[in-house]
Amino acid sequence: MSTRWNWISLFLLLALTQVGCVHRRVTINSSPSGALVKVDGKDIGYTPASFDYTWYGTREVQLLRDGYETHTEMVDIPAPWYQKFPLDFVSDNFLGRHVTDHRQFSFQLEPKRTDLSSSVMQRAGSLRSEALHGQ
Repeated sequence: MSTRWNWISLFLLLALTQVGCVHRRVTINSSPSGALVKVDGKDIGYTPASFDYTWYGTREVQLLRDGYETHTEMVDIPAPWYQKFPLDFVSDNFLGRHVTDHRQFSFQLEPKRTDLSSSVMQRAGSLRSEALHGQ
């Protein structure tokens, strides 16, 4: 009977010393690079920009760069199979090795469109003036 308890104690001791760890990281790229990245309203840095996260889910990613349209997109970061209940408890605590979950997202920025509203208003004023003066 004591041999059985010795084996159980040894197994539990080994299980507790086999610490697992999951490192979650996202890298945001843009074309052209150098855009300011905001994730959920928080400044992250300039592309290519990376950040660590704890929870999977949907994030709002916003890219800003002079001369380009602001790009805002909701990005879904789904949990891999080993991070779903109840396996997540084992992979986070007892896997015995370091696991990296690195996601990458790339975005194409569009050049800023010139504002034509002022030239349209100028042309409208010119046409109105011509109509009033009978030209």
